[in-house]
Amino acid sequence: MSQQTLRVALAGAGAFGIKHLDGIARIDDVDVVALVSRDLDKTRAVAQKYGIEQATTELDEVLSRKDIDAVILCTPTQMHAAQAMACLQAGKHVQVEIPMADSLADAEALVATAAKMGKVAMCGHTRRFNPSHQYVHQRVQQGQFNIQQMDVQTYFFRRTNMNALGQPRSWTDHLLWHHAAHTVDLFAYQCNSPIVQAHAMQGPVHPQLGIAMDMSVQLKAASGALCTLSLSFNNDGPLGTFFRYIGDTATYIARYDDLITGRDETIDVSRVAVSMNGIELQDREFFAAIREGREPNASVAQVLPCYRVLHQLEQQLRA
Repeated sequence: MSQQTLRVALAGAGAFGIKHLDGIARIDDVDVVALVSRDLDKTRAVAQKYGIEQATTELDEVLSRKDIDAVILCTPTQMHAAQAMACLQAGKHVQVEIPMADSLADAEALVATAAKMGKVAMCGHTRRFNPSHQYVHQRVQQGQFNIQQMDVQTYFFRRTNMNALGQPRSWTDHLLWHHAAHTVDLFAYQCNSPIVQAHAMQGPVHPQLGIAMDMSVQLKAASGALCTLSLSFNNDGPLGTFFRYIGDTATYIARYDDLITGRDETIDVSRVAVSMNGIELQDREFFAAIREGREPNASVAQVLPCYRVLHQLEQQLRA
């Protein structure tokens, strides 16, 4: 595809949709021309703010437009797989936010649909793109650092069903199929080694939300590296995800786009990529793959092994 302007639709005008709109605003030759979300008044307000010509509550309206090249899905988890497949079947390239599905069967169906349709299909495994994690990945690839262990804490305070902006959600988030997916995929990606053992435990199920609010996951890669992941919706700060990489030559601690050593020394990652914003870098990879006619980093096929591990963990938890 030549360097003509890509015309993009975005579905989901919530907290994460806004992050994508802010990132895309810094990318040349990409124009968001349609915004889809559940509440039409809010959708129109966001569309007006970002200069988007079409605001609608119906994804089908957007998919019927022949002038739209690609769709980015930032919709509720339970809709991801079906909507992504609908986009592909309509002839659109698609980037679906993490997770690409909340079951292995749906993940496999999405991968099969992407292969059949021959379009770029990518999942938003943002940790692959954060400059902090890219720095570590480059050192591993260069043979300067070998991961022995990852210790990860994913902590939020969500005893009610609210999003990152403190607004009520129409759907329920999930520690395993959403938040654990980030780390399960990142661990195998950073180690460049498949996960060969996986175990999980969870705490009590919330009586109203119907989900476990605390979870512990243990992973082992074929390389011998270990990962311990602690997740909670009960943690009253500090919030977010903290990654500790313990290796043979250094210790690194990453939080989103920032990185420090185990001795609290700040590492300048500003030259790792063209931006310090992981979401923007993720979107840049999506658009570059479309233009270059290639498979993107974090394609749905590349991240499928993560969903196989999540399925295995879910089976353990149900047993």
